[in-house]
Amino acid sequence: MFPCAVKAETSLSSSEYDGIILVGNDLGKLTGPLEVLQGPLKEQEQFDASVAKDGACVAIPFPAGRLIYAPTGPLNRDYDDVRRFADAAVAGVKRALKVGVKRPLLVRAPDNTFPNADLVTLCGALHALYVPVEVREALPEKANKATCLGFFGEAKTVQLAHALESGRYVARDIGGSDPERMAPPRVEEYVRNVFEGTNVTVDVVSDNKRLVKEYPLFSAVDRCAQGVPRHQGRIIYMTYQGTGPIEKTLMLVGKGVTYDTGGADIKAGGVMAGMHRDKCGSAAVAGFMQIISMLQPTNLKVIGTMAMVRNSVGSECYVADEIITSRAGVRVRVGNTDAEGRMAMADVLCHMKEMAVKEVNPHIMTIATLTGHCVLAYGEAYTAIMDNGPARLAGIAQTLQAAGDTVADPFEISSMRREDFDFHAGKDEYSDVLQSNNLPSTRTPRGHQTPSAFLVLSSGLDKYGKDSTTALKYSHLDIAGSSGPFPGMPSGAPIMALTKAFVPQAF
Repeated sequence: MFPCAVKAETSLSSSEYDGIILVGNDLGKLTGPLEVLQGPLKEQEQFDASVAKDGACVAIPFPAGRLIYAPTGPLNRDYDDVRRFADAAVAGVKRALKVGVKRPLLVRAPDNTFPNADLVTLCGALHALYVPVEVREALPEKANKATCLGFFGEAKTVQLAHALESGRYVARDIGGSDPERMAPPRVEEYVRNVFEGTNVTVDVVSDNKRLVKEYPLFSAVDRCAQGVPRHQGRIIYMTYQGTGPIEKTLMLVGKGVTYDTGGADIKAGGVMAGMHRDKCGSAAVAGFMQIISMLQPTNLKVIGTMAMVRNSVGSECYVADEIITSRAGVRVRVGNTDAEGRMAMADVLCHMKEMAVKEVNPHIMTIATLTGHCVLAYGEAYTAIMDNGPARLAGIAQTLQAAGDTVADPFEISSMRREDFDFHAGKDEYSDVLQSNNLPSTRTPRGHQTPSAFLVLSSGLDKYGKDSTTALKYSHLDIAGSSGPFPGMPSGAPIMALTKAFVPQAF
């Protein structure tokens, strides 16, 4: 599964490598053992002034033979952040591959601006070496872009990067694959294979009668796909329990819509393409569980769930105006079948709520590529996080934002407001909650905030707010922007930030 062998290296002169990739922002900072790399670049710069800005590939008197310089650009402006290193590493690896390097040695020029720059640089390089699962399976000869990757740095950094990239590999495999390769039953198969023999247990709900009874909102979305066995829905539970007394319990619910046609409210006008990526929330949950299985943190319990469903269109699809009673006993009127992600997660969230009251220091999260409004509000690089009252009192959003800033996995903080709850309140005597209005989120005021209120109301979490004797921390993460570009590779967000925030001892 992993792209190539990765190891820490202490020498620039090893004959194992056929190219050195140097990531930095100032050739004058090349001191100590790196100073020998300065001469060839300075010579190149004498007749090519673009080297400092655009980088270069030059010959060097080392066994590696080639030096690829990947500049970060400035690092000291108000708006510069550690992503400069990840971006430079990606560019450096791509250029190295283009000139024929198969065994690169990655080097970061000394710079103390950002504490996790080494880790971020290495993770950026590994991201550039990812090969999609469909390619690995269909074309084994193309399964690896490089045969090995060295990193001029500490072994601890390489070990942590290996764990993080293993999780992002799982997240990219599931999130980026086409809707048939990662249809719900095949996601189950993939997840079982990943965690076979590990300390993560996997349980799957696939029986339709049970799904209809215990997860009625999910089943409404799944109803049309039930007629096609290879598309039938799955709810996948993954559980990790660390050694020692449990001090914290993370409970994650991922949106896993393997393909979103929009349902009866069909996505028209050419906007359906790319909807195989609507499963990146569940993909992130599986990826995080992979990281946890490798790091094996003590005193931590993690329950991850994947609500895997296809929002198909046909005679059996659910439609607007239906009233469906959720697992929590809340009567939900459907407003738009293209708001299926919140439907898929709400009953699973309710189940997590039921379990949470028996767990130690629980914190529940939903993770979803939920709204175009999130992308409109924050752009294509940021996860939006919204805390309920108890989570807000605990400063969860601020903790994750600070963690994400250090590992190139940035967050923006939004809020659940009274208007969001008013928006989803039932509009008639028939129903308690309105699932959605009839407009796209991009044309709806507070279009990425209101779904968090729906999830709270439809799951019954509103009974566990800061005014409750059994308050439960809950955060909703919208990764519609941060999940990665299409066309392009999924990012694996937000699992780097989650790991930094909840397993800080690994860093």
